Amino acid sequence: MRDAGDADAVSGLAAARAPDLAAIEALAEAAFAALPEDFRRLCAGVAIHVEDFPDADTLAEMGCETEFDLLGLFRGVGLAQGGDLVTGQMPNAVWLYRRPLLDYWAEYDETLGDLVTHVLVHEIGHHFGLSDDDMARIEAAADRD
Repeated sequence: MRDAGDADAVSGLAAARAPDLAAIEALAEAAFAALPEDFRRLCAGVAIHVEDFPDADTLAEMGCETEFDLLGLFRGVGLAQGGDLVTGQMPNAVWLYRRPLLDYWAEYDETLGDLVTHVLVHEIGHHFGLSDDDMARIEAAADRD
């Protein structure tokens, strides 16, 4: 027999809807606001965008097999490459992709907030000039500590 707490959880779940673009954007804004001030200051001018999926050109450019293969993306000139905008250049931006994030979230034991934070920080790492291999080594070292 279920207790009242289980019934409340089921009732809440029955009424739940998948987070929309605004909800993912709010998670990203909260994650960014929680980062250390020095870190945020180095991100001045980096826009954060949330879309349902990457566009077809991005999927092709990144060599993705499906539209669910890419959780986030940094586009721009990172700090290691000079970081200064030149006339006609699009501003530095991080893109988070809602549907791939939700699909990943459904498959793994991670909170949605932690996942959004992880992807956001990873993409900001590219703004700092770090490669995927660099970040994998940093994360592995942090996991050992």
